[in-house]
Amino acid sequence: MSDSDGLDDETLEKYREAGSVLRQVLDEAAEKVEPGVTHLEVAEFAEERIRELADGCAFPANISVDEEASHATPGRDDDTEFGEELVCLDCGVHVDGYIADAAVTVDLSGNAELVEAAEEALDAALEAVGPGVQTGEVGAAIEDVIRGYGYTPVLNLSGHGVAQYDAHTGPTIPNRGTERGVELEVGDVVAIEPFATTGRGKVSEGSNAEIYSLENDRSVRNRSARQVLDQVKDEYKTLPFAARWLEGSRAEMALRRLEQQGILHSYPVLKEDDGELVSQAEHTVVVTEDGCEILTE
Repeated sequence: MSDSDGLDDETLEKYREAGSVLRQVLDEAAEKVEPGVTHLEVAEFAEERIRELADGCAFPANISVDEEASHATPGRDDDTEFGEELVCLDCGVHVDGYIADAAVTVDLSGNAELVEAAEEALDAALEAVGPGVQTGEVGAAIEDVIRGYGYTPVLNLSGHGVAQYDAHTGPTIPNRGTERGVELEVGDVVAIEPFATTGRGKVSEGSNAEIYSLENDRSVRNRSARQVLDQVKDEYKTLPFAARWLEGSRAEMALRRLEQQGILHSYPVLKEDDGELVSQAEHTVVVTEDGCEILTE
């Protein structure tokens, strides 16, 4: 064990490598977000770079626009172009299953203060992190900054732990102050992600889902469904994947069948009210004796 980090050195190095790759790819991908470029071009660029530089994507590139907050990724033939919008780009990298998760907001809409609110809230949260600190205290630091800007934190989205092949585990890091919470410990690896919104601070599920993950592995009789399930287990394990990553002309029907059978879980797009805006900032950190080490800086 490494005394200062509470993780064995080999595991910590894998997290660091994932974080370093993610920082590079996120910076490169954000540069490509501009009017006239398609969401699919940016998503595929980010995902290809991640596969070149690391073991794979921890989840599909999320490209959320304006009122969208999370789980938005383009479909196979999506030709949607960026306009004068607020664009959140959220990507994940894994090295041997160890995950880094980070996000930036690219402002094409003239809402720099909303972007700044999420970034400043993330900085305040990172300063608050340390062993023995309650997760609710970290949430309070986030909420204070965002409300100080005159915006609302998204109350029903939160930061989270990351573990090997698990992109969302405990502890939960709320985006508001709470009395209940858990104490952070040395060696915890957490993704902290403040969302700031012009809206009421609650997101709800839209009708569209392009992201899935394996929930229950059981036998399937249908041949095309079985082929999809085999690909998922082999290539993505329990990590979320995009429908467009699947091979075969019948993949879409197979996905629906597997979801109906409770084998796959879908992630509908999470949205604020129409006409509102959401910004996001995110880093993955490991809690250390004297605070935290930012893995995605």
